Amino acid sequence: MTEIEGAQTPAPGSRRPGGRTARTRAAVRDAVLTGLAEHGYPALTVEYVAEHSGVHKTTLYRRWGGLEGLVADALDLAGEDAWAPPDTGSLDGDLRALAREVADSFADPATAAAPTAFVAAAFQSERAADALRAFYAERFGRCEVVVDRAVSRGEAPAGTDAGAVVRSVSAPLFLRLFVTREPVDRALADQAARAALTAVTAGAFVTDSLAADSSGGGSPAAG
Repeated sequence: MTEIEGAQTPAPGSRRPGGRTARTRAAVRDAVLTGLAEHGYPALTVEYVAEHSGVHKTTLYRRWGGLEGLVADALDLAGEDAWAPPDTGSLDGDLRALAREVADSFADPATAAAPTAFVAAAFQSERAADALRAFYAERFGRCEVVVDRAVSRGEAPAGTDAGAVVRSVSAPLFLRLFVTREPVDRALADQAARAALTAVTAGAFVTDSLAADSSGGGSPAAG
Protein backbone atom coordinates (compact mmCIF):
# COMPACT_ATOMS: atom_id res chain seq x y z
CA MET A 1 0.00 0.00 0.00
CA THR A 2 2.28 2.74 1.31
CA GLU A 3 5.59 1.35 0.31
CA ILE A 4 7.17 2.67 -2.87
CA GLU A 5 6.05 -0.10 -5.18
CA GLY A 6 7.19 1.66 -8.30
CA ALA A 7 10.68 1.80 -6.86
CA GLN A 8 11.08 -1.85 -7.74
CA THR A 9 8.98 -2.00 -10.92
CA PRO A 10 9.66 0.63 -13.58
CA ALA A 11 6.29 1.63 -15.00
CA PRO A 12 6.05 5.10 -16.52
CA GLY A 13 2.42 6.16 -16.58
CA SER A 14 0.27 7.19 -19.49
CA ARG A 15 0.53 10.82 -18.47
CA ARG A 16 4.16 10.80 -19.52
CA PRO A 17 5.67 10.78 -23.00
CA GLY A 18 6.68 7.44 -24.44
CA GLY A 19 9.54 6.29 -26.62
CA ARG A 20 13.07 7.45 -26.03
CA THR A 21 12.07 10.10 -23.49
CA ALA A 22 10.31 7.53 -21.30
CA ARG A 23 13.22 5.09 -21.57
CA THR A 24 15.70 7.80 -20.60
CA ARG A 25 13.59 8.84 -17.65
CA ALA A 26 13.21 5.24 -16.50
CA ALA A 27 16.97 4.64 -16.79
CA VAL A 28 17.67 7.75 -14.74
CA ARG A 29 15.09 6.75 -12.14
CA ASP A 30 16.63 3.28 -11.83
CA ALA A 31 20.09 4.80 -11.34
CA VAL A 32 18.74 7.13 -8.64
CA LEU A 33 17.08 4.22 -6.82
CA THR A 34 20.22 2.11 -7.01
CA GLY A 35 22.35 4.95 -5.71
CA LEU A 36 19.99 5.73 -2.86
CA ALA A 37 19.83 2.08 -1.85
CA GLU A 38 23.58 1.56 -2.02
CA HIS A 39 24.90 4.87 -0.70
CA GLY A 40 22.05 6.93 0.74
CA TYR A 41 21.09 10.47 -0.16
CA PRO A 42 24.16 12.28 1.26
CA ALA A 43 26.55 10.22 -0.89
CA LEU A 44 24.46 10.21 -4.08
CA THR A 45 25.83 12.44 -6.83
CA VAL A 46 24.77 13.53 -10.29
CA GLU A 47 27.97 11.93 -11.57
CA TYR A 48 26.88 8.58 -10.14
CA VAL A 49 23.49 8.87 -11.82
CA ALA A 50 25.10 9.79 -15.13
CA GLU A 51 27.48 6.83 -14.99
CA HIS A 52 24.80 4.29 -14.09
CA SER A 53 22.07 5.61 -16.37
CA GLY A 54 24.17 6.30 -19.45
CA VAL A 55 22.79 9.84 -19.60
CA HIS A 56 25.34 12.65 -19.74
CA LYS A 57 25.45 14.78 -16.62
CA THR A 58 24.93 17.93 -18.70
CA THR A 59 21.57 16.50 -19.77
CA LEU A 60 20.75 15.58 -16.18
CA TYR A 61 21.39 19.13 -14.99
CA ARG A 62 19.47 20.62 -17.91
CA ARG A 63 16.38 18.42 -17.50
CA TRP A 64 16.33 17.79 -13.74
CA GLY A 65 18.26 20.74 -12.34
CA GLY A 66 20.40 18.64 -10.02
CA LEU A 67 20.19 15.91 -7.42
CA GLU A 68 17.02 17.12 -5.69
CA GLY A 69 15.17 17.17 -8.99
CA LEU A 70 16.37 13.67 -9.81
CA VAL A 71 15.15 12.28 -6.50
CA ALA A 72 11.81 14.07 -6.76
CA ASP A 73 11.22 12.77 -10.28
CA ALA A 74 12.13 9.22 -9.23
CA LEU A 75 9.39 9.40 -6.62
CA ASP A 76 7.00 10.89 -9.15
CA LEU A 77 7.62 7.96 -11.48
CA ALA A 78 7.19 5.49 -8.63
CA GLY A 79 3.69 6.83 -8.11
CA GLU A 80 2.67 6.12 -11.70
CA ASP A 81 2.43 2.36 -11.34
CA ALA A 82 -0.72 0.29 -11.66
CA TRP A 83 -0.90 -0.80 -8.02
CA ALA A 84 -4.44 -1.20 -6.67
CA PRO A 85 -5.62 -1.84 -3.10
CA PRO A 86 -6.92 -5.28 -2.15
CA ASP A 87 -10.56 -6.27 -2.48
CA THR A 88 -11.06 -9.28 -0.18
CA GLY A 89 -14.77 -8.75 0.31
CA SER A 90 -14.53 -7.39 3.86
CA LEU A 91 -13.02 -4.40 5.60
CA ASP A 92 -11.22 -6.71 8.02
CA GLY A 93 -9.56 -8.58 5.17
CA ASP A 94 -8.70 -5.45 3.22
CA LEU A 95 -7.08 -3.70 6.20
CA ARG A 96 -5.06 -6.82 7.07
CA ALA A 97 -3.92 -7.15 3.46
CA LEU A 98 -2.81 -3.51 3.38
CA ALA A 99 -0.90 -3.79 6.65
CA ARG A 100 0.74 -7.06 5.65
CA GLU A 101 1.91 -5.54 2.40
CA VAL A 102 3.79 -2.88 4.34
CA ALA A 103 5.32 -5.43 6.69
CA ASP A 104 6.31 -7.79 3.87
CA SER A 105 7.93 -5.01 1.85
CA PHE A 106 10.16 -3.92 4.70
CA ALA A 107 10.98 -7.45 5.86
CA ASP A 108 13.28 -7.94 2.87
CA PRO A 109 16.35 -5.64 2.99
CA ALA A 110 16.52 -5.61 -0.80
CA THR A 111 13.01 -4.22 -1.24
CA ALA A 112 13.23 -2.01 1.85
CA ALA A 113 16.39 -0.20 0.79
CA ALA A 114 14.90 2.22 -1.73
CA PRO A 115 11.82 3.36 0.24
CA THR A 116 13.92 3.71 3.38
CA ALA A 117 16.40 5.87 1.46
CA PHE A 118 13.59 8.05 0.14
CA VAL A 119 12.35 8.69 3.67
CA ALA A 120 15.88 9.58 4.75
CA ALA A 121 16.25 11.91 1.76
CA ALA A 122 13.05 13.70 2.76
CA PHE A 123 14.70 14.77 6.02
CA GLN A 124 17.59 16.35 4.10
CA SER A 125 15.88 17.88 1.09
CA GLU A 126 12.67 19.92 1.10
CA ARG A 127 12.04 19.04 -2.52
CA ALA A 128 12.39 15.34 -1.74
CA ALA A 129 10.03 15.84 1.22
CA ASP A 130 7.44 17.48 -1.04
CA ALA A 131 7.74 14.60 -3.51
CA LEU A 132 7.41 12.02 -0.75
CA ARG A 133 4.28 13.72 0.61
CA ALA A 134 2.79 13.78 -2.88
CA PHE A 135 3.61 10.12 -3.40
CA TYR A 136 1.93 8.99 -0.20
CA ALA A 137 -1.04 11.31 -0.67
CA GLU A 138 -1.69 9.69 -4.03
CA ARG A 139 -1.12 6.17 -2.66
CA PHE A 140 -3.42 6.71 0.32
CA GLY A 141 -5.96 8.22 -2.05
CA ARG A 142 -6.06 4.97 -4.01
CA CYS A 143 -6.72 3.08 -0.77
CA GLU A 144 -9.76 5.11 0.25
CA VAL A 145 -12.00 2.89 -1.89
CA VAL A 146 -11.45 0.16 0.71
CA VAL A 147 -13.34 2.22 3.27
CA ASP A 148 -15.92 3.46 0.78
CA ARG A 149 -16.81 -0.15 -0.02
CA ALA A 150 -17.06 -0.92 3.69
CA VAL A 151 -19.51 1.94 4.22
CA SER A 152 -21.61 0.64 1.31
CA ARG A 153 -21.65 -2.85 2.87
CA GLY A 154 -22.62 -1.47 6.27
CA GLU A 155 -19.31 -2.43 7.87
CA ALA A 156 -18.40 1.17 8.67
CA PRO A 157 -20.55 4.12 9.76
CA ALA A 158 -21.61 6.69 7.22
CA GLY A 159 -19.31 9.70 7.40
CA THR A 160 -16.17 7.63 8.11
CA ASP A 161 -13.05 9.53 7.05
CA ALA A 162 -11.52 7.05 4.58
CA GLY A 163 -8.19 8.86 4.37
CA ALA A 164 -7.74 8.81 8.15
CA VAL A 165 -8.55 5.11 8.30
CA VAL A 166 -6.02 4.00 5.71
CA ARG A 167 -3.33 6.13 7.32
CA SER A 168 -4.08 4.63 10.72
CA VAL A 169 -3.30 1.15 9.42
CA SER A 170 0.28 1.87 8.41
CA ALA A 171 1.04 4.51 11.06
CA PRO A 172 2.10 2.12 13.88
CA LEU A 173 4.22 0.15 11.43
CA PHE A 174 5.97 3.26 10.15
CA LEU A 175 6.56 4.37 13.75
CA ARG A 176 8.53 1.19 14.37
CA LEU A 177 10.32 1.26 11.04
CA PHE A 178 11.42 4.89 10.97
CA VAL A 179 11.23 6.28 14.52
CA THR A 180 12.01 3.55 17.03
CA ARG A 181 13.81 1.40 14.40
CA GLU A 182 12.13 -1.83 15.47
CA PRO A 183 11.38 -4.77 13.17
CA VAL A 184 7.86 -5.36 11.91
CA ASP A 185 6.20 -8.60 10.94
CA ARG A 186 2.80 -9.95 9.96
CA ALA A 187 1.71 -10.33 13.58
CA LEU A 188 2.24 -6.62 14.14
CA ALA A 189 0.56 -5.87 10.82
CA ASP A 190 -2.50 -7.84 11.88
CA GLN A 191 -2.53 -6.02 15.21
CA ALA A 192 -2.45 -2.65 13.47
CA ALA A 193 -5.30 -3.71 11.20
CA ARG A 194 -7.40 -4.94 14.13
CA ALA A 195 -6.87 -1.69 16.00
CA ALA A 196 -7.95 0.33 12.96
CA LEU A 197 -10.99 -1.89 12.42
CA THR A 198 -12.05 -1.56 16.06
CA ALA A 199 -11.79 2.22 15.83
CA VAL A 200 -13.77 2.26 12.60
CA THR A 201 -16.66 0.20 13.97
CA ALA A 202 -16.73 2.35 17.11
CA GLY A 203 -17.19 5.44 14.96
CA ALA A 204 -13.85 6.97 15.92
CA PHE A 205 -13.22 8.12 12.35
CA VAL A 206 -16.65 9.64 11.74
CA THR A 207 -16.52 13.37 11.08
CA ASP A 208 -19.52 15.67 11.39
CA SER A 209 -19.10 17.15 7.92
CA LEU A 210 -18.81 13.78 6.17
CA ALA A 211 -21.72 12.32 8.11
CA ALA A 212 -23.88 15.31 7.25
CA ASP A 213 -23.00 15.00 3.58
CA SER A 214 -23.83 11.28 3.52
CA SER A 215 -27.17 11.76 5.29
CA GLY A 216 -28.26 14.76 3.28
CA GLY A 217 -27.64 17.18 6.13
CA GLY A 218 -28.97 15.16 9.05
CA SER A 219 -27.21 14.18 12.23
CA PRO A 220 -24.00 12.13 11.95
CA ALA A 221 -24.23 8.36 12.16
CA ALA A 222 -22.39 6.94 15.13
CA GLY A 223 -22.27 3.36 13.89
